[in-house]
Order: sequence, then structure tokens, then C-alpha cells
Amino acid sequence: MCGIVGYVGPGSSLDVLIGGLKRLEYRGYDSAGVAVLPDDGGIGARKRAGKLGVLVDDLAESPIADGHTGIGHTRWATHGGPTDVNAHPHFGDGGRLALIHNGIIENFAELKAELTAAGESFESETDTEIAALLVGRAFRETGDLTEAMRQTVHRLEGAFTLLVLHQDAPGVVVGARRSSPLVIGLGEGENFLGSDVAAFVEHTKRAMEIGQDQIVTIRPDSVEVIDFAGTPVEAKEFEVAWDASAAEKGGWSSFMKKEISEEPDAVANTLRGRVVGGTVQLPELDGVAEELAGINRVLILACGTAAYAGMLGKYAIEAWARIPVDVELSHEFRYRDPVLDERTLVVSVSQSGETMDTLMAVRYAREQGARTLSICNTQGATIPRESDAVLYTHAGPEVAVASTKAFVAQVTALYLLGLHLAGQRGALSEAAIAAQLGELEAVPHKLQQVVDAVSGRIAELAHWMSDTQSVLFLGRHVGFPVALEGALKLKELAYIHAEGFAAGELKHGPIALIEPGQIVFVLVPSPRDPSSLHKKVVSNIQEIRARGARVIAIAELGDVAVVPFADEVLRVPLAAPFFQPLLGVVPLHVFGMELATAKGLDVDQPRNLAKSVTVE
Repeated sequence: MCGIVGYVGPGSSLDVLIGGLKRLEYRGYDSAGVAVLPDDGGIGARKRAGKLGVLVDDLAESPIADGHTGIGHTRWATHGGPTDVNAHPHFGDGGRLALIHNGIIENFAELKAELTAAGESFESETDTEIAALLVGRAFRETGDLTEAMRQTVHRLEGAFTLLVLHQDAPGVVVGARRSSPLVIGLGEGENFLGSDVAAFVEHTKRAMEIGQDQIVTIRPDSVEVIDFAGTPVEAKEFEVAWDASAAEKGGWSSFMKKEISEEPDAVANTLRGRVVGGTVQLPELDGVAEELAGINRVLILACGTAAYAGMLGKYAIEAWARIPVDVELSHEFRYRDPVLDERTLVVSVSQSGETMDTLMAVRYAREQGARTLSICNTQGATIPRESDAVLYTHAGPEVAVASTKAFVAQVTALYLLGLHLAGQRGALSEAAIAAQLGELEAVPHKLQQVVDAVSGRIAELAHWMSDTQSVLFLGRHVGFPVALEGALKLKELAYIHAEGFAAGELKHGPIALIEPGQIVFVLVPSPRDPSSLHKKVVSNIQEIRARGARVIAIAELGDVAVVPFADEVLRVPLAAPFFQPLLGVVPLHVFGMELATAKGLDVDQPRNLAKSVTVE
């Protein structure tokens, strides 16, 4: 949620800000605004409700003076509706200061009453304006923007990233963060701030992390970081592993379509360098090797799609490493007084690494003495920095709000972890691990076959189903999390009723939903596995067909037993049981996208959703 960009340097502030905000559109927003310091003094600002294009058009029709210092923002409404007045920036010190904000200031009511009593007036309904007024008042007393920010953050409760500029401090932007994302971009004679590296990757691939409760001051030729107490901090530098072109459509009709096409690469890149000679090589875990050797339980924390990836990880880790695994929704975890100790490994899964529910759950786990491991796709993000170790997925930027390639990359990382633990614990032989890794290394090629084979037919199915109001998804064992993922994609993208079920649960109630014409997707396990549930799933199909359902089966090549009972069969290549979900999920990702497209909906930015949920 909320995209933030800051810039100081010789270039056009407006060009940098608008370009950065465009690359941050995937975060989800309902208004946008910019503030710059023109060379002739004052503050030039413009903010508008709606998409970024509304602001861009407004600036084209009625330009503001440009400059070399600026801040830009895309807002996800929390306090106050999505209006021009509530959009950021907000102003303090008689309009001489501009401030933007991501997060929620929880004690805003108390502070607003205090400021009102002191004679301050408010233009908006937001909590952000309180911060602008407080920094402005502090600046009048200190004449130092960094110190004014430092004094203000001590007054604020909640999660926030703040960026501020003042017309009396040209060439300076000050930022502060607490439990909300912010990262520094290091240029030549220019510097940047952003919610994530996408904000400035067009200009530089050098970046620096900002830690919890820290303040950063950027000038064209310097970057200074202090903590909230004023103590200097040495920030860690890193290099962004992708360039701006990776976050562009590149001729695709949507980011989601592009990212589905990149699912094979997402798996391959997550594997790269980690499978050597039939063994798992995870040097990222060397620093916690002793702790991992002593764990007796794994707990996976995630939300949404990441939680379904976690469920697949549970199946695999338990089977391979013979260690109990639980999967918890991050937002429920710490509120039920869970039992943790130093022998519990808590694995957080988050594409952005900024999911607030997951971040707070990880912090709680650390307080209880558990070991923490992050699986994340975003360099420099908060959750990896606050975990004992991190496995990056290297899926590249995912811009569409609905995750696709992040899902398969997360599953791949969890499978690597499972095989690593299996080897460490002696639960699988070297030959067995090598066999599983061979299957995993074959997945990218098989994924490409699925992407190439099913897209056209699924687009046809989606077209004739464009008026469908309900779709059900069934799966067993590793097919169950994929059914949940397929249902989530339809909810996110097509705005229709969709549910995923464990197929064995049908007779315990959900079969009452089946009526003539009901569309049901079924993930069919392989008939080659003697321990598989193939016959039971075929029986489930017969049960729902007898009640008039229209069945679309996702089955492996050569499975003829399912043909008489399905209205449509979408084929995937042969794979061992744990790797079938990585193939079977692709048709469901494509279907969600194509049905939304057939309904004329925006598949990249579904209503009411944000890519990165940075508030609880």
C-alpha cells in the first residue's frame, strides 16, 4: 500500500517522481500527489484523487514549476476517503513544508485535539496532516529538518514512513520509518528514497537499507542515517538484482499475463546455484546451521497466496524431513497465545517482505525465542532484515496485484528448504534427495509446456463462462492448496463467488452447492502413484457430475480414466506427486486472468486490493 518517492539531485524532480510512482502503481492506491521545491522558491504541489494518470493530465494542463528536490506519493485511503483534499502531500509551517506518509498514526485523535487546542487548523480528514503540522512546529523551533523529524517521531504511535521537505531547506529530503517500508537509492550526484527499489531502479541499482526506528537525510552528495535517539547508523548497501525493464510490460497486454509467462523462469531462478551435483546448497543458512540442527518443529507464517504456498511446503517438509509443520495465517497467529520455543523454526513467506501482519508475527516469534527464516522476493525488505536468515526467491519484480510467479517461486524455495532439512536430519538418503531435486529441476521446462499448451483453450473457456457467478475448485492432498489458490484468483480478479475444497470434504456438506450447470475445476492426482488418491478423486467427479456439474479436470498426460467423466480435460506433463501442483496451478492462474479479461476488468489492479499490505 502507498507508494513513496523522494529525490534530490540535478535532474527534473517531476520526471523522477512521476516515473517512480508509475513503477509503484502495483502497490494499489486511490489518489496521487507530488511536491517539489522550484528554483525560484516556495513549494510547487499538486494532488488528485484517482489513478496516477489523472494527476499527470492535470500537471500537463496546468503545470507547476519544476525543481531538483521533490517527494511523490500514491495513497491507499485509511483515515478519510479518497478525495483531492485527503491526497498527499499535506502541509505544515504555514504551507512552507510538505509531507507524505505510509501507515497509520494510531494516536492521531489525541494529537489532533492537542494541535487544535494550540490553534492549528486542519484541511483534511487524514492522520497524516497531524505529522505535517508537528514537523512544521518543530522546524520553526529548531531550524533543522532532521531534528524536527526526530522530535516528531517520538510523538507518534503506530506504523509509519514519513518523507518531508521544506522550502527553507532546498536540496534536502528527510525520511523516517517505523514498521513501514523505506529504502535508499544511491546515485552519482543524486540520491533517492522509495517504498521499494522499483521507485528508483531506472536511475540506479545501488541501494541501502533503513532499519526500524531510523531517520535518513538525503542531499545530492550525501546520505546520513541516524536512529530515533539521534545516534549515527551505518546502513548496509546492496545491489538491485534486476533493472527497470523487468518491471515494464514489454509488449504484453497486462503485467499479469507477462508474469504468468515468467513462472518457468521464476522457478529456474530460485533454483539457480542452489542445486549442485544432486545436493542442495543453501549458503544463506550457514549462519543458522547449528540452530536448524536442533529444531523439532516448523511453523510457516503467511497470508493469502503465500499461505497456500506454505501449505504445499508443509506437505513436502513433513514427508521429506519427518518434522511436524504447521501453517498459520499471520494475522491470527500472535493473538491466540501460541506455544513457541528456541527449537521452533518460524518460516515467514511474503513476496514483498513488508506484509505487516507477517512482520508483526515474526517479531512476536523472535520475542518468544524461536528461530526465524524469511522466504521473500524483495531485497532490502523489512521481514528479511528482521529474520535470522533469508532465502530470496529471485522471481523478479511482480507488478500485478494477484500473485502468480511469486507463488511458484515460494513453493520452490520451501521445497529446497525441505530437502535441505531432510539431508541435515538424515531423513532421506542422498539418492532420494538427488531424485527429488532432479524432478524439481525439470519443473521449469514442464511449466513452459503448460503455459504454451493451455492458454488459448482457457481463453475460449473463459469467454463462454463470462457470465458465470460461481466456480468451485476441488483437490486432494497437494491438490487442495492449489484449489484454494485457484478460488482466490477468481475472487481477486473476476469478483465472483469461488471456493476451494478438499475433495473428500464434499460429502460433509459442500456437495449441497452442486446444481445443474455449476462449474467445478478438479485437480486430478496421477494414476501412476500407487498411494495416490486418483480413484477417489474420479469418484468425486462422478458424484458431482451426477448432480449436473460441469467439470473441468486438470490431469496429467495419458490419464484416460478421467475422460468419460469430465466435460473438459486440461493436460499437464507427468511429474512426481509433490511437483504436480507447480504445473496444475498454471491453468488456474490463466483462467482467473482470462475470465476477468472477458468481463472487461483490470487484471493488474483489482478493486479494493493492494499488492503490499503494509498496515494491520
